[in-house]
This record gives sequence, structure tokens and C-alpha cells, in this order.
Amino acid sequence: MVAIPEKLQHDHEHSHQHLLSEDHVAVLLMGYGEVESYEDFANYNEQALNLLTAKFAPVPTWIYPPLAKILAIFDRHEWGHTHHDFISPHNAIFEKQRVGIEQELQYIWGDKVKVFKAFNFCAPFLPKQVLAEIKHQGFSKILIYPLLVVDSIFTSGIAIEQVNKALVELADDSEHWLKAQRYIPSFYNRSEYINLMARLVEDKIEHDLVKGYLPSQIGIVLMNHGCPHKAKGFTSGIDESQALYELVREKLIHKYPLISVGWLNHDTPLIEWTQPNATQAAENLIQLGAKMIIFMPIGFATENHETLLDVHHIIHDLENKNDDVHYIQMECVNDHPEFLRMVASWANEYIAELMTETGITVNSHHVTHHHHHHH
Repeated sequence: MVAIPEKLQHDHEHSHQHLLSEDHVAVLLMGYGEVESYEDFANYNEQALNLLTAKFAPVPTWIYPPLAKILAIFDRHEWGHTHHDFISPHNAIFEKQRVGIEQELQYIWGDKVKVFKAFNFCAPFLPKQVLAEIKHQGFSKILIYPLLVVDSIFTSGIAIEQVNKALVELADDSEHWLKAQRYIPSFYNRSEYINLMARLVEDKIEHDLVKGYLPSQIGIVLMNHGCPHKAKGFTSGIDESQALYELVREKLIHKYPLISVGWLNHDTPLIEWTQPNATQAAENLIQLGAKMIIFMPIGFATENHETLLDVHHIIHDLENKNDDVHYIQMECVNDHPEFLRMVASWANEYIAELMTETGITVNSHHVTHHHHHHH
């Protein structure tokens, strides 16, 4: 039996619609979430199609429900038959990240800060459900913090889209309950993250590979979240992901010269994706003499089916073609204590701003419509 602190029990027994004092901040960590019951595949895919694919695929929206069902059949085959009833660890890892980040923040701020998680595609943690809980608990200030994908520009645009829809639904008749917001779009260029990525690769080589391979025979594929080149004018995260890759590569290349970006793309027809994909990247390095390939995810902070199943398939295919080469699949940063500390530290300045900011009162009924006058 898990002991629940009295304070938490108290929170659940009494609904408190009153606002907490102005110096309380809710931190909303946002990720995709992943299916834990195969019955949810069609629903999950439909959410993903509506939010993601609609931004870059020339597909009419009426096709989403039947397409989601077809995709669910493929998903069930891959996760169920090909991977022995695989259940993604993503949601459990994301919860560990939430707990770790909350502990770090509460060490500084006490119970004035609380960390919540929202998943773009998975109930019961959809943004509207979590924001309803944040409102219910009396928070009026919020820090929105996308965590899963490090480029975060395209992905967190989706997060903001869902947050905005929820905030419309949760608005009160008079003034809006939310008084202040901040947002952390990405940490692709944060030196602490870059250094950690490079060090994880170096540690792996020094512990496991240093006696078996010359440095120039070790190929490193730094994997990014795949991005479509054309996304109806939306910034798709390519620039940020490319910059992230360059920064990590710069830390490693003088010691280990064979390094390539490898994009984890979704192989959708009609879409031009970032290149080289992870398979091509590895093949290129093998051609240059690599005898060992390390696949290191840098563009994902949390393990998910792309970093697990997709990379597993990539390695399996490469082994069939190049059986004299060895392969290592590294983990995402997940709940690495150093990562949780840095994520919390990046939030501190915005939490401090929110705590001291006098909240603004927004009333949508008072909006005046501005028209352009041509003289």
C-alpha cells in the first residue's frame, strides 16, 4: 500500500475552486503520450493525424477516421506480433521525469510550484483534462514546458494549439482564471544538454569499445526527430534540430571523426522528409570504414516507439546487409538525474518571473475588433 501524504488526501477530499495566492505556479510538462492498450490505437492515430499530419499532408480531413483505423491495424501487427505485445515505456518514463523535476523545483520553491504532465494524444492526461485540474486546484499562473522532442518548435506548436483550445473551453463568463503564462520552447542549444549528450556517447565508448576499435572505426549516428520540409509555412524544427546536431558533433568529432545526423522520419507518402534517415546515415559511415555504429538519440528526451522499435528495425536491417559491423542502440536521456536537474534549472527564471508578476485580467467579452482603415 502506498502512503499518501495527508495534504494530498486533503486536496482530493475538498474541491478548492478558490485561487491560490499569486505566487503559486503550475508547471505543465508536455509530451505525446503513447498507447498502453491496443484498443486505443485508432483513437490515438486520429488525434495524431488531426494535430500533426494536417500541418503538412495534402489529405482531406474526412479521411482521418478511416485512415486512423487502417493505421491501427498496422500498429497492432507491429507492436503485437512483430514485437511480442510491446507496450511503450514512454508514459511511465515521462511520469518519472515529472516526479524528478517536481522534486528539484520544490527543493527551491516548496509547494508554491507543482508539476503536471499532459499528453497530446492520451487520455486521461489530455491538455484539456490537465488544465481543468490545474484550474480546479486554484492555480492562476502557468509555465508551459514541452519536454519530449528537443526541437520542440513544431511539436510544441501543437501543444500550444491544444492548450489554447482548452483555455477557451475552460474560460469563465467574466474574467479568465489564468492570469500569467510563460513558455520554454526548446533546449536544443543549451550547453548543459549538449555536453551531457556528448559525454554519454564518450562514456559508452570508453567503457565498452575502447579496446576493440580504433576511434576512426567508430561511427556515431546522432538521431533527431524527423521533420517534413514543407509544413504549410509552419516552422518545422529543422533549423533547431540541425543546430543541435552540429553542437553535439563539434564536441565529439576531433576524437571520433565518423559522425552523421540520422533523422527518425515517418515514412509517409507524398512528404519530403529530412535526410539522411538513420539507416542511410549508418550505411554512409560504414562505407567510410566504420566497424561499430552507435545510435544515440539526441532529438528525443524520452524513450518512445520511434527510439525503441524504429531503431530496432533499422539495426536488424543493417545487420542483414553488413554482418561484419557491430551496432549499439543507446537510450534517450530519460530520467537521468543530471538531465532532470538541468530541466528544472531552466524553469527557475520563468517561475521567478511568474511569481512576482502582477497577473493580468483577460475578459474575452471586452475585446474590441480592430479594422484596418485605408486612407
